[in-house]
This record gives sequence, structure tokens and C-alpha cells, in this order.
Amino acid sequence: MSAAKGTARSWSVHGLRYAGLTWGRPQSPPILALHGWLDNAASFQPLANVLAQHFFVVALDLSGHGESDWRSADATYQIYDDLPQIMAVVQQLGWPTFRLMGHSRGAIIATLLAAAFAEQVSHLVLLDGAVPAPLEAEGFVPQMRQFMVDKQRLLQREHKVYASSEQAIAVRQEQGLQRPAAELIALRNLRSCAGGVCWRTDPRLRGASAVKLSAAQIDAVLAALTMPTLLLAAQQGLAASHPELLASLVARMPAVQLENVPGGHHFHMEEGVDTLGNRLQRFLLDRG
Repeated sequence: MSAAKGTARSWSVHGLRYAGLTWGRPQSPPILALHGWLDNAASFQPLANVLAQHFFVVALDLSGHGESDWRSADATYQIYDDLPQIMAVVQQLGWPTFRLMGHSRGAIIATLLAAAFAEQVSHLVLLDGAVPAPLEAEGFVPQMRQFMVDKQRLLQREHKVYASSEQAIAVRQEQGLQRPAAELIALRNLRSCAGGVCWRTDPRLRGASAVKLSAAQIDAVLAALTMPTLLLAAQQGLAASHPELLASLVARMPAVQLENVPGGHHFHMEEGVDTLGNRLQRFLLDRG
């Protein structure tokens, strides 16, 4: 595999194969990158090629995504289910400390991970995501019911078949991705099946979570983020849709820098990635 596309890696975690891509020299300061919902490690390729000048970037395919295994039928895909698997990979990599970066759902998972293991995360970068929407007590029973209904339905769901990879790429473009980004993500998420190609993604990732965090629990998570944190909000993404949330986050995070950046939700795969990469390098090399 060429340097531009990253070097393929895999780890055995809790009986599952966990796949990923790496860029840069293993001797360089490490960055762990966590992708968004229904994306995969390839979503970091454009940015990682810039960061690899100074860092060793490891981007994971989270369980059920890309080339990583699906979880067993009895397991779930709640955001905190990823944390033990991610830390198992970190332990296998031998990193006592590392820089952590996440996009969208991956940013939410990164926030939880950094809060729980603040002593190991030296810097935190959040790309158009930070925390899940809170759910208070009165929503608990409906949420649990929806989780059970969705799981039964999705365990029996068959993937849609596309006649070609080109058709699958077009679907991702229709969801708002530019063509190069759609191609990067789609090609790593496709497998051959009868009649054409299907998504590798576990259908259960589309189901409701069994339990969501309350506002008080989210406050506790944010208060634990004592490391330097850079929250980048896309002008056609989080910044436009939730300006009040961003202001609230800044007030509750001890060491955060908030910056609005041009582009959509996948701005880290769009034009201007060199500028973005240089900005991240300055932040991640700062020892405070």
C-alpha cells in the first residue's frame, strides 16, 4: 500500500479483528484518529498526509466499520462500547501518552475517552463534534424500547446491493460528500456480494442506543477535559446548526480553543486540508 493511502494495520482485540491505517514514522509523536458514523479510517487520509511530516498517525476502523469485524449478535454499538477496544489498541501500540483526534461520532467517543484517561491524552482535537445530545430521565423508557425494536429489526436486515462501486460512491455524494471524499470512504466500506457490492458496515450501527447520557453526566465529562483541546466547527456544519451549543461547550470545558472553519461536516477531507493540517500541527506541537 502506498504512503499516500496509509499502511494497513490490524490488531486482535477481545476476539475481534480491529483494522486501521497508519501514516508517518512510528518514532514520531503519536496521534490516534477516530472517524465518524458510517465512515472509516480512510476519511483521515488527506489530513494524515499533512500531519505525517511531524507525527505518527494511526486511524482506526471502529467496530462494525470499514475492515474491522462486526460485534457478536448479543453486543451493542453504544458510544462507550468502543472505549475498551480503543484502549486495547493503544496498549498494543505501547503508547503511555498520545494525542487524540475525532470527527463527528468519533469526536464524541474521543471526548469520553479523554475524560476517562486524561493522564494519557496530551492534546484533544474535535472535528465538528464534541458531545452527544443529552437525554433526561423521562426519556429513558422510550429510548430503551426503541433500542430493543431497532436491534431485532436490524439483526434481520440485509444490505442493499449496488450494481457497481460507482453507484455506492454516488450514494455518499448525495449525502453531501464531495466526490474525492465519497470515493475514499465508500471504497473502504464496500465488499463483493451476490449481484454486485454491499456495504461492510454493520446495520446495527443505525439503531437507537439503549441508554444516553444526561446533561449532568455530560457536564462531568466536559469538566474532566483538562488537556489542551481544539474544537473546530464547520461553517456549514456544527457552527451553522448549533451556535448556542458551541457557546455552552466553551463555558464548560476547562482548556478549549474554539475555531470556526470553512466547509461542511467533512471539512477535514475538503479543499484547504493543507491549511488545516498546518493549524493542527501548531496546536499539537505546543507543549503549553
